[in-house]
Amino acid sequence: MSTTEHAKKALLKTKFFPYWLDNKAAPEPEPSLKDNISCDLLIVGAGFTGLWAAIHAKEQNPQRDVVIIESQCVAIGASGRPAAILSASVVHGLENADRFFPEDIVELERLGKENMDGFRETIEKYEIDCDIEWGGELTVAVGQEGIPDLEREYKLYKEHGHDAHMLSGEEVRSEINSPLFDGGLWSKQRSGTVHPAKLAWGLKRIAKEKGVRIFEYTPLKDSKHLKPGVLVNTPEGSVKANKVLLATNAFAAGSKKIKNRVAAIRDRIVVTEPLTDEQLATIGWKNRQGVYDTRTQLNYMRLTADNRILFGGRLGYFFNNNTDPKADKSADNFVNLVRNFYKTFPTLKEVKFSHAWSGPIGLTTRMAVHYQSYYKGDMVYAGGYSGFGVTATRFGSRIGLAVLDNTGIPETKLKFARTQPNWIPPEPFRWIGAKITMYALDTMDEKGGWRVPWIRLVEKMGFPITQNELG
Repeated sequence: MSTTEHAKKALLKTKFFPYWLDNKAAPEPEPSLKDNISCDLLIVGAGFTGLWAAIHAKEQNPQRDVVIIESQCVAIGASGRPAAILSASVVHGLENADRFFPEDIVELERLGKENMDGFRETIEKYEIDCDIEWGGELTVAVGQEGIPDLEREYKLYKEHGHDAHMLSGEEVRSEINSPLFDGGLWSKQRSGTVHPAKLAWGLKRIAKEKGVRIFEYTPLKDSKHLKPGVLVNTPEGSVKANKVLLATNAFAAGSKKIKNRVAAIRDRIVVTEPLTDEQLATIGWKNRQGVYDTRTQLNYMRLTADNRILFGGRLGYFFNNNTDPKADKSADNFVNLVRNFYKTFPTLKEVKFSHAWSGPIGLTTRMAVHYQSYYKGDMVYAGGYSGFGVTATRFGSRIGLAVLDNTGIPETKLKFARTQPNWIPPEPFRWIGAKITMYALDTMDEKGGWRVPWIRLVEKMGFPITQNELG
């Protein structure tokens, strides 16, 4: 049997739906909006950004009348689909911060650590049951060519006070046994893994306890500036709000102009059936870190509470920012990911996969949250997370509220808050460029050739699409 046939067989009984959301603990959805109401603050989107923003707003002013509307149900978008490997970075990692915000990196690192401590404090204070583990994050070199990447990142980690440790090939394989791993960088503090849907459902509970009104299955149809304030229309009602925060990330709802800077790039994930004790013993992983590798088209992996392996990667794009393509719900699109899984863990070659899914990442040319203002500042979009968003959304929502309310806090003076990512070409140029780029990423490590200068060109245009900038 070929490796492709073997991978297809492993996906025969797979459910093409997020493992995190396939859970009996999911709360009942809130009723949809069927009236004309008013509020001080309307938040559009009930993912992490929207839920954190609502909690921040009520903590800052318990009397503020806050409403959330969600087009489907809480956490159905990116918040219910990620690997949920926790990182202290608020701008997609230290290397990304060094690349785009070198003048602010010291302050961003301080804010990132402060944000992670607040994230943990909220979970503990409100007793959110979300399978959180603090095993750290581990970047692994695939082949000796990945070692310089680790060394460069290690230098940044040490410069900014992280508890980071370089591991030799033997040391990294003692942590997680894979023949592909030739070195590692283990950041031990303020990082780990979490069950993202349980976290979102916990944040929903907190928001409701604080008096936030939530309406699910209530999409935004259109909006109008009332000068001041904003009127938002929904299918069966409306909301008149003093201020509106658009927390729609890759779905980019709220204004057609958002898509000029945000592309819905799809990321794919598979999850195994629960491993037996014998299977788990073959790979070790006793410290249960979240793991990334150094491949151009990188893979990431983690353990779940019931000892499944989540394995992700393999970017894709569908025409016109399609955030729910039917074509991405078939086994064929996950075969290459499963083949990479078996290469990474050959001792698990008989393991089958219970769940597989894909979801949109809000990719921008700097891979970090940004803010777009509309209606003379009465409506603000906060989004553009394309990794590390589970924790960064807490930070991004807080600053987004400050931008919306014009409070003038120091964080809003930093470059990431004052500026926007570069413009992205429209269709069909976006689709054509994405297809060429995704193919180049898939095949560059094995075939090189024209792919290397193409990826260099794309990155020089402002798209940091590889884990590390090509040298």
